[in-house]
Amino acid sequence: MTLEQIETFLDLCETRSFNRTANRLGVTQSTISGRVQALEAALGCKLLERSRAGTELTTEGLRFEPHARGLRNGWTAAGQAVRGAGNAAMAMRIGIQHDLLGDQVADWVKAVQGAVPDTALYVEADYSAQMCADVRDGQLDLAIHYTPKPHPDLHFETLGEVGYVMVSTEAEDLGDIRPESYILPNYAPAFSATHSALLPMLSVGIVSSGQNAVIRGLLTALGGSTYVLRATALDLERAGLARRVARAPKIEQPVYAAIHLRNRHRGAHRRILRALKAHLTARSL
Repeated sequence: MTLEQIETFLDLCETRSFNRTANRLGVTQSTISGRVQALEAALGCKLLERSRAGTELTTEGLRFEPHARGLRNGWTAAGQAVRGAGNAAMAMRIGIQHDLLGDQVADWVKAVQGAVPDTALYVEADYSAQMCADVRDGQLDLAIHYTPKPHPDLHFETLGEVGYVMVSTEAEDLGDIRPESYILPNYAPAFSATHSALLPMLSVGIVSSGQNAVIRGLLTALGGSTYVLRATALDLERAGLARRVARAPKIEQPVYAAIHLRNRHRGAHRRILRALKAHLTARSL
């Protein structure tokens, strides 16, 4: 049994197609078939049934799938554990939603370091769907994000909320906002749903983005009105580039942490989650 065979089997569990899996893994269909046959021979049972209707898991395949995920995750964790981390006792990889990271990466890193001071950290910015997949596959130890992607191998916890406020270069009151110059924010599904419910008249914009830094750049370059993080709004006001819009509702975006199910009770992960909750609470004050 090899890691290649495990990866191939798990990809087939998703695609249910030898052709699609071959394309995704960059090999031929005969190679995929050979890996599956070798895996079935090692286990002494049939894992997949092929027909004109597609590929389906056998009863044995359904039973083996969670164990295959565990084998892959264990291998990834083992690889990360033996890689160099300097004099640190351990290493952790953390993903943070683009908007949360921004230019305040040092604050997030300090919060985590305070919880696990003997740990070497690798921090990157990404979006929710990819980070959840990376935590599931063992590429990340923890993800801080906006939109949970439920999976049997993932555990989610609410860390708190961040606030977005409306700013404008041309209006002081909500009643004066012009839809034709509104830059539509699309930070997360929950944000968009709240925005649409509160401001249906501003549900369409001349341009839209899902990243706070991009929205800020568009606002300062094009002018108009939009929603940005509260900290960004304060910066824009101090610089005289935009002002808060009176009577515009503040929109709160929940922030979540994703960790692998096997880590939900581990001491280091629990300490990090407590530190992140405290950091987010202090940030929102």
